[in-house]
Amino acid sequence: MSLRVFIADDEALARERLRTLLSDIAPEVPTEVAGEAAHGLEALERIPASGAGIVLLDVEMPGMGGLELARHLAALEASPAVIFVTAHDRHAVEAFELNALDYLLKPVRAERLAAALKRAGAPGREQLARAAQHSREYLSVVERNRIVLVPVRDIVFLRAEQKYVTMRTHEREHLIEEALVALEREFGERFVRIHRNCLVARAAIRGFERGAEDAEDAHWHVVLEGVQEKLPVSRRQWPAVRDAAADKL
Repeated sequence: MSLRVFIADDEALARERLRTLLSDIAPEVPTEVAGEAAHGLEALERIPASGAGIVLLDVEMPGMGGLELARHLAALEASPAVIFVTAHDRHAVEAFELNALDYLLKPVRAERLAAALKRAGAPGREQLARAAQHSREYLSVVERNRIVLVPVRDIVFLRAEQKYVTMRTHEREHLIEEALVALEREFGERFVRIHRNCLVARAAIRGFERGAEDAEDAHWHVVLEGVQEKLPVSRRQWPAVRDAAADKL
């Protein structure tokens, strides 16, 4: 049975080169090109419906880089294996090797591609998160095997509820399966923790209101732009929240 491979690279010549190599190694590793994309957002739109089991993924692409794209693909129920392709032999390659992520160095050699295809395994979210050097620009939600992107800049708050995190924008709520502590670590410059189960966007804070004096854990509530719900600030987090929004007091 042949492997269904999707190629994502912003350079047309690089995509053509990979198609040629796949054809050359077909006797050893039979493959079928399931689709192509010239940038990360296009790839994210096309890959879920392509049936691809492996993605040959360029690291640096306009709009969305390969590392962030791979993290979104990992949310799919049947996520494809990812083989990164890079023109650089520093930083990214070191991260990939450290986290057991497969990669190919341009110009790609036929024997190297064949070996990578034979042992490709889809890296988990945690591996990808550790390898990524920059925070994501989007968080993703899978709906009917389609990936919906939510720009991080549009998120007002993130609240942990059982095994899910509620991601709230001005328009609606989404549920994602990510750990709040990992989100705080990745987006700490953009969000501030107001409670053990909640992060709010610093830019969305419009002020504070006093809560009930007899409240066990919160005597302040944060007022957020475009959201009617007022979220409690725990006594423990109040000093940090107050300092983060000193101009709103």
